[in-house]
Amino acid sequence: MKSTHPDSEMITAPMARWAADLTFADLSEEAIHEAKRFLLDSLGCALGGYTQHDVKILLDVLDETAGSGPATVIGTGKRVDAVSASFANALMVRAMDYNDIYWQQDPSHPSDIIPGALALVERGDGDGKELCVGIILGHEFEMRLCEAAFPGIRERGWHHATLTAFAAAFVAGRMLHLDAERIQHAVGISGSSHATFGAVTAGKLTMMKNTVDPLATQRGVLAGLLAERGYTGPEHVIDGKEGLVETLGPEWKLGVLTDKLGQSWRITRCGMKAFPTEALTHTPISAVLDLVTEHDLAADDVEQVHIRSLARAADILADPSKYEPRNRETADHSLPYVIAAALVDRQVTPLQFTIAKIEDPQIRAQLNKVVVVADPEIEKDFPARQRVGVTITTKDGRTFTKDLDYPKGHPNNPLTSTEIEEKFDALAAPVMSSGRRRQIKDAVWNLENLDSVRDLTDLLRVDGAS
Repeated sequence: MKSTHPDSEMITAPMARWAADLTFADLSEEAIHEAKRFLLDSLGCALGGYTQHDVKILLDVLDETAGSGPATVIGTGKRVDAVSASFANALMVRAMDYNDIYWQQDPSHPSDIIPGALALVERGDGDGKELCVGIILGHEFEMRLCEAAFPGIRERGWHHATLTAFAAAFVAGRMLHLDAERIQHAVGISGSSHATFGAVTAGKLTMMKNTVDPLATQRGVLAGLLAERGYTGPEHVIDGKEGLVETLGPEWKLGVLTDKLGQSWRITRCGMKAFPTEALTHTPISAVLDLVTEHDLAADDVEQVHIRSLARAADILADPSKYEPRNRETADHSLPYVIAAALVDRQVTPLQFTIAKIEDPQIRAQLNKVVVVADPEIEKDFPARQRVGVTITTKDGRTFTKDLDYPKGHPNNPLTSTEIEEKFDALAAPVMSSGRRRQIKDAVWNLENLDSVRDLTDLLRVDGAS
């Protein structure tokens, strides 16, 4: 296992030094532009998530438990402590499973960390440039952590929120302007106290599926605040005795965590979601939508949809519980359901994940038409390509086939900035006027020119909120 740091220090030391020294002037124009794109996408997801039942439950709890403070809770017009705000806002971003996606050895949603950066920049009355630094730093370390384990920790039964707890603490430390030593302590505090079982995304899914990442972000913020006041944590939490590497084993390439930091930016390689579903459903959805549109196929015409995909997609997204989804969390991680919705509605949007739609007899009649098999040849190309092969067989014996390498939203097939604005508007329109939405978009696209991040956060309340 090669490392870029001296044998006498733990890997968190060079990572913390780099984070502590990172400034806006170090960032490339491309990275800054991507930070703004991911921020706008995340704010749209948050405003859509604001209406979700799990978010409402959490907001009710925070009305009881959160302290007053400087950090905005999106949608509400309220300000609370940074720890509570980071949790609430991260759950809003994550609730619809519609925010960004990066998948290498492990998957992740780096924008889950943006609410942590936002809360702490607001706490310090920082400017838009500081928020840019936080966004880009969060993507950098989250994405690198997803490249470091062979196989990924998800393949070992652990959820990627385990990694988010490390990245979120680096971001929190930098947003609090801690020195490298205290950032190391923050990472030790957060990483040593947050490990997540893969059970949250296996079998029948619950609200916890979208909550573990926000909890990791919250943990990182809390750890940063503790470290700011002198609390200590283990510097060896990643590569030392009984740390991440030794505990989750067996093989890690830790050099990826520090190799060529600042020479290029991981955020430019991150994907966005064109559908509010689990990432490995996106290429099959895209292929099915192309076929039914091109050949004008009605759902009742279809005898079978045969999907060749990754073994992990067949295992996680097409297990028996995914043929009987009864809630949004299971439905948006069900290949049979999302393909059935694509056949019937010719779209897969948030509208397809209401309980009424999930129970729609026409959609449920399509579920058992979907067959998912693991293809070893497709496995060889992953994650460089997210290939699928889809064959639709009709009741009159016709077959239509499409092989697709990248879904819409993948870095090789990205959403345009106009499409991101359209996604933002579609998610925010039910709760916010067009004028307010325009103000938010203008603020985001001019983020580096905002003297105070509150010029943005003051806009993030739904119509009618105090």
